[in-house]
Amino acid sequence: MVSATPQVSIIFPVKNEGTNVKSTLDSLFSVNSHIPFEAIVVDDASTDGCCSFIDTYKHKVKLIRTKGIGAARARNLGAEQAKGKYLAFCDAHLEFEDYWIDGLIVPLEKRRTDAVAPAIAAIGDPKFIGYGMSLSKNLRIKWNAAKPNLFDTAIISGGCFMISKKTFNGVGGFEQGFRTWGHEDVELSIRLWLFGYKCSVMPSVKILHLFRKSHPYKISNEDVSYNLLRMAYSHFNYVRIEKCKKLIKGLDSSIIEKQVKNDGVLRQRQSYFKTRKYDDTWFFKKFRIPF
Repeated sequence: MVSATPQVSIIFPVKNEGTNVKSTLDSLFSVNSHIPFEAIVVDDASTDGCCSFIDTYKHKVKLIRTKGIGAARARNLGAEQAKGKYLAFCDAHLEFEDYWIDGLIVPLEKRRTDAVAPAIAAIGDPKFIGYGMSLSKNLRIKWNAAKPNLFDTAIISGGCFMISKKTFNGVGGFEQGFRTWGHEDVELSIRLWLFGYKCSVMPSVKILHLFRKSHPYKISNEDVSYNLLRMAYSHFNYVRIEKCKKLIKGLDSSIIEKQVKNDGVLRQRQSYFKTRKYDDTWFFKKFRIPF
């Protein structure tokens, strides 16, 4: 239900998505919902014209164009211009089912959680369904198995989740200092938990996701490593920071560490440590992550 006064703002960060943007929006506007919503597309300097159709699209979509600010800041920019009480961050390569918005908003409105993700199935592979994520001993993503009802998850997938605008703004949104791509959803999830919020999965709600073998834009190992160390310095004790440095391969971690420190992460660390309710050891113990 599209409305001038939306309850939910659905934000799609986009970069060189080809025909996926249109197919995702077509799916969004074709499914049923009782919740008034708006759609916001943040085109982060695409070069393939993937959003050119929006000017004449049959449905109202707010289009924001950037000069290439990266995945995290593109999401934040969409949130800044959102009118809804709730924000849904979605990849631009999804297929939706009827009443997915309605299903995700319920636990938020009942205050059973603070950020909620649906079950995420793979387009073209119906046997695969992930229910939120956790982390391995090398901080790699691994999907949770199914559970019958709403349950806690260490990590909410950036591919699709909903959060109140008040909570999102209260924790500072996505990491504004991140480069191009990498660790956005992991960092935000950890920050939410450490600040005393809950992240959950609503297994009865499902969306379909196109899992790609490669990105449609260049991602450098240096940027991903930078984001990793920025996350580590923002939230982890020094033993875990050293572990993160050892995860960086093919690059001099000391150079990246110096860049992260020069960009003010120690001030952010101090601010976060004063604000948070729990520490990183509590988080890793809660979700039995051996790191």
